Amino acid sequence: MNRVPAMLHRTNSRVRGVTAAAVVASIAVALCCVAPAAAQVKNPVAWQAALDRAGFSPGVIDGAIGEKTRLALRAYQTYHGLPVTGLPDRATARSLGVDDVSALVRYRITPDDVAQIGRLPTDWNEKAKLRALPYPSLRELLAERGHCSQPLLARLNPGVALSEIRAGDTLMIPRVGDARKLPAASRIDIEFDRRLILVRDGSGKVAALFHCSIAQDASKRPSGPCSVVGVTHDPEYLFDPAYWPEVTNVTRRLRIPPGPRSPVGVCWIGLSIDGYGIHGTPRPEQIGKTGSHGCFRLTNWDVARLSQVVGAGTDVRFLSQPARFAAAR
Repeated sequence: MNRVPAMLHRTNSRVRGVTAAAVVASIAVALCCVAPAAAQVKNPVAWQAALDRAGFSPGVIDGAIGEKTRLALRAYQTYHGLPVTGLPDRATARSLGVDDVSALVRYRITPDDVAQIGRLPTDWNEKAKLRALPYPSLRELLAERGHCSQPLLARLNPGVALSEIRAGDTLMIPRVGDARKLPAASRIDIEFDRRLILVRDGSGKVAALFHCSIAQDASKRPSGPCSVVGVTHDPEYLFDPAYWPEVTNVTRRLRIPPGPRSPVGVCWIGLSIDGYGIHGTPRPEQIGKTGSHGCFRLTNWDVARLSQVVGAGTDVRFLSQPARFAAAR
């Protein structure tokens, strides 16, 4: 088992399946999940899911065209030579393949899914006693399967008591499968100002975009030459109380087991600066909203995707100002 060293961070009726009528109702719900500022968008879930599949993350899919989605749109439009509007326009819809009808898919809960649910204590000493840090509920697992927020999951499944779902139940989630294969990264840029990780292809253009959390304390944000040193999937985490002054009941280092609710999520991308890395998170809906102790947090699905295009030696650049999405050297 690979271990990550200590780093500087931190009542409705039950529905047994989805009928054709429920599918129509779910899509109708998706169509109306629109923020006031983007009221002209017919189906924001379809746009966010399409951007996610293309490798330009809108953040956690929430059914609202907010700033994260607009950033993803601008980056996608730049990469594909479209007019850069940052808006969900017709040209971008054609290029992305935005499809209202197939914006959602049925997901059937399997026994393997249920096996990934378990007790998740909050006390670090208790976490260290477990073999894995599981999802605490099927609701969280399903939201992660659809790269979406739990409130959106509930809106997409009206009439379903999410606290009572079990193996064999079928629910609707955003269609985020059949994702585009991303090009190998020639370099990744970590942008502090907009909290972005940008994947640049061989031509220097931004070929993928992911939202991240960065160190809340600016003095802990790294600088200077850096590169990827390796990728570890399902990492263990070494909890060092010296880096967690708010935790007062731990007096020694603890081995924290792997799992989707590990402090570093499902993947660790180690950097050449000692103690720093890019990793997943147990709280996807907090990405970009809360600061870390120093490392760079992504959603589990985004860090897994990033891990496919980087490797030992991939250059990493830290930027304090917004970067151009076009080719940059």
